[in-house]
Amino acid sequence: MCLAVPVKVIEIKDDSMVMVEKDGVTLNASSILLPTIAIGDYVLLHAGFAIEKISTQEANEKFMLMEEYYQKTGERIKG
Repeated sequence: MCLAVPVKVIEIKDDSMVMVEKDGVTLNASSILLPTIAIGDYVLLHAGFAIEKISTQEANEKFMLMEEYYQKTGERIKG
């Protein structure tokens, strides 16, 4: 199953790379599909690519769903 995970942009590396963070874990990600994202934006991350910008509210809703899944199954959803 493919899954896109919400993450926060914490650094712009260059024109096509950003650093993102979720739960204290940082990753480099390609921003080639979203050239106008900025530090502080939330994006959906899939296979190392930022594929869609989302609102803070939408990100928080997804975080809550992921936490609910963890509480029910004991398994963390990882991107």
